[in-house]
Amino acid sequence: MLDIQTATAIPHVTRRADYMPPDWQVPEIALDFALDASATQVRATMRVVRNGVHDRPLVLDGGGQTPLSVKVDGVAVNDWRLEGGALVIPLTGSDHVIETEVEIAPDRNTQLMGLYASGGNLCTQCEAEGFRRITFFPDRPDVLSTYRVRMAADKQRYPVLLANGDPVAAGDEADGRHWAEWHDPFPKPSYLFALVAGDLVANTATFTTRSGRDVALGIWVRAADLAKTEHALAALQTAMKWDEDVYGREYDLDVFNIVAVDDFNFGAMENKGLNIFNSRYILADADTATDYDFDAIAAVVAHEYFHNWSGNRVTCRDWFQLSLKEGFTVFRDQGFSADQGSAAVKRIEDVRGLRAAQFPEDSGPLAHPIRPDEYQEISNFYTATIYNKGAEVIRMIATILGAERFRAGSDLYFDRFDGTAATCEDFVAAMEAGSGADLSQFRLWYSQAGTPRVTAALSYDADNARSTLTLTQRVPPTPGQPDKRPMVLPLRLKLFGADTAGTLVPEHLVLLDGASERIVFEGVTERPVLSINRGFSAPVVLETDRTAADLAFLSAHDDDPFARYEAMQQLMLDTLVDGATNGQADHKAVIAAVANTLGDAALDPAFIAEAVLLPSDSFIGDQMTLVDPEAIFRAREALRRDLGKALDARWRAVYEGARADRFVYSPAAKGLRRLKTVALGYIAASGAADAAALAFKQFEAADNMTDRQGALATLVAGDSPERIAALDIFYNRYSDNALVLDKWFQTQALSARDDTLAQVEALSRHRDFTLANPNRARALIGAFSVNQRAFNAASGAGYRFVADQLIALDKLNPQTAAKLIPPLGRWRRFGEARAALMRGELERIVATPGLSKDMFEQASKSLAG
Repeated sequence: MLDIQTATAIPHVTRRADYMPPDWQVPEIALDFALDASATQVRATMRVVRNGVHDRPLVLDGGGQTPLSVKVDGVAVNDWRLEGGALVIPLTGSDHVIETEVEIAPDRNTQLMGLYASGGNLCTQCEAEGFRRITFFPDRPDVLSTYRVRMAADKQRYPVLLANGDPVAAGDEADGRHWAEWHDPFPKPSYLFALVAGDLVANTATFTTRSGRDVALGIWVRAADLAKTEHALAALQTAMKWDEDVYGREYDLDVFNIVAVDDFNFGAMENKGLNIFNSRYILADADTATDYDFDAIAAVVAHEYFHNWSGNRVTCRDWFQLSLKEGFTVFRDQGFSADQGSAAVKRIEDVRGLRAAQFPEDSGPLAHPIRPDEYQEISNFYTATIYNKGAEVIRMIATILGAERFRAGSDLYFDRFDGTAATCEDFVAAMEAGSGADLSQFRLWYSQAGTPRVTAALSYDADNARSTLTLTQRVPPTPGQPDKRPMVLPLRLKLFGADTAGTLVPEHLVLLDGASERIVFEGVTERPVLSINRGFSAPVVLETDRTAADLAFLSAHDDDPFARYEAMQQLMLDTLVDGATNGQADHKAVIAAVANTLGDAALDPAFIAEAVLLPSDSFIGDQMTLVDPEAIFRAREALRRDLGKALDARWRAVYEGARADRFVYSPAAKGLRRLKTVALGYIAASGAADAAALAFKQFEAADNMTDRQGALATLVAGDSPERIAALDIFYNRYSDNALVLDKWFQTQALSARDDTLAQVEALSRHRDFTLANPNRARALIGAFSVNQRAFNAASGAGYRFVADQLIALDKLNPQTAAKLIPPLGRWRRFGEARAALMRGELERIVATPGLSKDMFEQASKSLAG
């Protein structure tokens, strides 16, 4: 990791084609920490073994530490040198013991990579290249070592000392300090190293594995937060059992610990046996966490636990293989979450997230394959493409192979590569060997960027009872990849009768692997209606010749929940794009379809809530040649208003019917709360005189954060006196809770009000706003930048505000700053005036003296791509 002042005009580019095995392996390392917030000393004793026949020196990556001494085989040496932060030691033999001592300053580490201070505690984050900021080491994922760790610290200040693996010994020292030793017997790369020292308490439990081993579980937090860990602990136990049942994977250590910290660049980190979490994904109770938060906590806890096999026991050979562990593990955690509640709603949520984050990435200047060819800064490739599209690629393999053959392939993958650093090719080859399938052409998903566009045209010959489906595909050009080959697209489809709603052609899987294909269906006795890409079986943009009547039919009759939802969304999208393009649109078909869905008593309330929600402003924009934020906003508000007015009685009946006497966290209760908030939003959108009072009543009476924040969001979008009152009450109630206060900032940043930009600028000067905390920066700056209307103000003031904030944030935390660049990089999607203003801000960012490597790569690619 480069220091923040070292960006250059000609950055170094790392290329996958240049991969070479490490010159030296490190089978064993022992670390001895004398911990102190301002001056921690680290002694590293490692056995190094020359890898192959060569005479190259030992090169140990470093970054920001002060070297104190270097020994080779117990003898101090002076013929070492520093080159670009790395420690270079000439060695003549093939097997040595190297000992280094360094000093680091955790309390000055604002990048939050390596060892840093957070809330009075010390903790680490080493993925991707943070370990080199702790001690000198060949910091790459294909160097696997067993670790022994000794920590000594002031006992009063840091009474708890945790590291990877299992505890070995502990004791007190005479000067008020104490020590602890940990050992991890499983070889791991340095990015999985972890250490935590602090004043923490644990919520503990025991999990008994299927082979009868007892595992001690602990979730470590500040004492005041202990009561908020029950949900996370229960999710961990459920995930451990699920992984045994579904994948046959058993936990391997005697201890599994999780620590929650407030300052964290990511959601969580899967360090072997010691997961470190952003506290946002651990702490929850009804008063402070929404249903979304509860669900996200369970998903992230499961995700990091599942990494024990898909990421730790089998790790990545190099960072180009990142989706090997992340895409596979996202797929696994999605399956887990689907099994805990409504699988249909979970699939809808996952696809909505994919379309909101990954599809724009795939069509913009930062597009890249799930296995990239090159990078300047690896932290910039922790993207929706690697994670979410990577999961969709695994899902397609599972769809093609079927559950039984996919499980055989995954078993073979884990068995074949256990304890090694593998590649994406290794995974696909294991799937082929375990299933007998040929995935040769499917491998294109790993090397080609871009979202395939599929056109489906269905014709009907009534005289011959024959229907013909013509499918075509194209993959648009992306930076560096102008010409694309056809992909393998698994498309689930079914034909319904337009008159009877009966099944004409049962669901089956079509593998579209060429530019086009014609499929003929015989014995079709009535006009068919096409249901295609059921369950979103392939991550594509679909264009069909289905009419508004066909879409309304499917929204009422399709037996695949996702396809039913998708038909409603497409009907809404077509109407909204028409309204944004032409200034007005006929809303009758959408109103009728929504009314039908609301009146279907057989539907899950959670599904109804998702189905009747309008597509977001940004997703509507994605369907247009040029995005017109104001026209999209007006079209969407007009449809919301008409839906609210036309169905007022139904919304009020739904709202009253979803009331509950008390908070319960269950799939059924979550669905009712979700539907109640959606209904409240439509009542407010209608302009009803009592809407603000209704929302404020819900806000005051709520016994849970889901209802309270839902009411607050409704009020914040309006101009009523209740708006100010609710904001003040919310702030005063939760001003000492950082995670809930993030919601206060975020809700205002996402508001559809005319003055949102001015409000956000004022909030950036609020005493509780800080760029130093990634959660707070994302809550205000990140949320505002995806508020399509406010961010894209015609004056360019929104662009200027965000650019100013990112330049300031880059000096503190380049990783977090760089991840907030993409909205500025979408300038090609807007009209000439806005595009020029966005380009101007990107040019200003690139020209900033001392810009980090992270920011330079993202901003310069956004300009040039």
